[in-house]
Amino acid sequence: MPEKTAEPAKTAEVPATAAVPVPAAGLDAGPSPDKSRSLWSDAWHDLRRQPMFLASSVLILLLLVMAIAPGLFTSASPRDADLAAHYLQPPNWSHFFAEDWLGYDGQGRSIYARIVYGARASILVGVGVTVLVTLFGTVIGMIAGYFGGWIDSLLSRVTDVFFGIPFLLGALVVLTTFENRTVWVVILALAFLGWTQIARIARGAVITVKQADYVVAAKALGASTGRIMFRHILPNALASIIVVATIALGGYIAAEATLSFLGVGLAEPTVSWGVDVATGREQLRNAPFTLIIPSVMVSITVLSFLMFGDAVRNALDPKLR
Repeated sequence: MPEKTAEPAKTAEVPATAAVPVPAAGLDAGPSPDKSRSLWSDAWHDLRRQPMFLASSVLILLLLVMAIAPGLFTSASPRDADLAAHYLQPPNWSHFFAEDWLGYDGQGRSIYARIVYGARASILVGVGVTVLVTLFGTVIGMIAGYFGGWIDSLLSRVTDVFFGIPFLLGALVVLTTFENRTVWVVILALAFLGWTQIARIARGAVITVKQADYVVAAKALGASTGRIMFRHILPNALASIIVVATIALGGYIAAEATLSFLGVGLAEPTVSWGVDVATGREQLRNAPFTLIIPSVMVSITVLSFLMFGDAVRNALDPKLR
């Protein structure tokens, strides 16, 4: 019989469509999978592509530079007054960034110069109050959430007492007890009543995080309480605290302007937007621009920080992403 020759093995043909697609050059494929990804890296990757975050960041950066170095924006003094020559002189829109660009107030002072120099007091109040309430509220919330029991009950009741005091009304009562109301007095008065929201947020975040496996493992390995709280719990509870603090910063700036408008906040000779709003109220009928211009600056600043806080919240919250 003739011998059967072995047929060569057939190789499976791979269709051309089965090839692994290669991303085109220049396209953004997101964070590299080879690199370790974290909540913060993902948040920064999203923030860089949000127009709201970019616009608010530019405005905030401009306000910070204005507050730190007002001499870069104007050479005029906010306290120089020429009542005879510049009494309620209207804005000269043809002279951008000049001394008379936004007009003069009832004492003959340049409104543009006072807007530039007034940013320092308003921004300082907002940032100072935010830092103090964040530090104090985070510590109180972490202690209450971590230890629980009677410590949690005691600190929660104290927080409820302060939370029940109307913020502006309580600040008004506190500030009326001081004759010389400087920037630091206003900061301490607002921080004395404004830490409760941060404390509640921090307490809830700590209660959630302390039940995680890595915290239980750290306790089993004999880690100290301070190490567990500040090395394991705080970094994972910090996202919600930062979001609330960022959004609240704009509210503190508005609170300072409101208190100054009511006559119990900052006062002359301090240069502040709230002081200018209170002064412009007297000239509302004759020269409304003396009230409108500083009010618009307060609104723009508050809106910038609110937009910034909303963008950070959207980036740090996995549910919203």
